[in-house]
Amino acid sequence: MTKKLFLAIALILPLTAFAQDLKFGYFNRAEIFQQMPETVAATKKLDELSKAYEADLMKMQEEYQKKGSDFIAAKDSLPEAIKTRRMTEIQDLEQRLQSFYQDSQNEIKKTQQDLILPINTKLLAAVKAVGQDQGFIYIFDTSANAGLMYWSVDKCVDVTNSIRAKLNLK
Repeated sequence: MTKKLFLAIALILPLTAFAQDLKFGYFNRAEIFQQMPETVAATKKLDELSKAYEADLMKMQEEYQKKGSDFIAAKDSLPEAIKTRRMTEIQDLEQRLQSFYQDSQNEIKKTQQDLILPINTKLLAAVKAVGQDQGFIYIFDTSANAGLMYWSVDKCVDVTNSIRAKLNLK
């Protein structure tokens, strides 16, 4: 029993001493991400793309509604062949409308991913550089509440301003 106690003490003492030298940092990723000029430019580009798709979609919807209204108004007086052809046109237009909507949503999502990836990469590089430059073991993102239920702020360092400086943000 004394050997086990001695072994436990021998293992715990160096770990306790080592733990005193660990540096932990934290920052608010969402706050910094929103301040980056690349994010502002990406948001503007996505807004422009969304508006362009929305304008085309509105034109298609107006055409669909007009054809539908015209058909309803005249359907009782139309010969069966013309009625069938117009119903087919309206159904085709409806399918094109749905397809266009899906395609536009997919394109917006893909563009968003393409624009955000380099921004995230740049931010991660800045966090890593600050961590290496200042000797941090961990840097936590407080905006995501990444599973951290408690931490002692007085034992951690807020590295938000250091990361901003790496990214040349004010």
